[in-house]
Amino acid sequence: MTRVVVSAFSVSLDGFAAGPAQGPDHPLGLGGLDLHQWFFSQKNFPPMRGATDAAHQVDAEHAAKALDGSGAFIMGRHMFGPQRGPWTDDGWKGWWGPNPPWHAPTFILTHHPRDPIRLEGGTTFHFVTGGIHDALDQARNAAGRRNVQIAGGVATIRQYLLADLIDDLQLSFSPILLGQGEPLLPGIDLKARGFTLTDRAIGAHALHVTLRRRPPQESVAA
Repeated sequence: MTRVVVSAFSVSLDGFAAGPAQGPDHPLGLGGLDLHQWFFSQKNFPPMRGATDAAHQVDAEHAAKALDGSGAFIMGRHMFGPQRGPWTDDGWKGWWGPNPPWHAPTFILTHHPRDPIRLEGGTTFHFVTGGIHDALDQARNAAGRRNVQIAGGVATIRQYLLADLIDDLQLSFSPILLGQGEPLLPGIDLKARGFTLTDRAIGAHALHVTLRRRPPQESVAA
């Protein structure tokens, strides 16, 4: 059964999932790249005190599995690129070069129509002007029996959380403070929306937690 998931989404200890002043030079905002140190093979920060080889392996496994099981992706326009307003013919095809990591149909939320962009490795960017439900319908059809992954950014994940459309929320808490930026969860009561903790793993550079949302009937019965 197709599930709607968020996977390997990095959050700071003070709750920010992107830094301030996002733009062409800082696509994740100032300091935002530090959130993802656990994901990269080259780390700028030392591991947490007492981290073992097993803890390093936890981070590596979560990074390796970040896209597993997903047959389609959804992201906001701001995650796709820095442009605003109507699309211009500037040749922009995303931050990731000619072979993006998605390797599946990827649906971009936008207010402005644009023809699909087909790239290497099986990634095709489709631009959806009908809102989050329309994008999810198209992604479900494209994914078949596989999952639909909400790739980001923060505003897009919040929209899907507030609409009770996400089944699994996997967050990786990095031991840094951003101080400001884009907060992920303010005003969203995950417990009231039926989410419970189903898994946690301590890595050398992050704490990885998985939350699963119970169907409404299960929430009432509980």
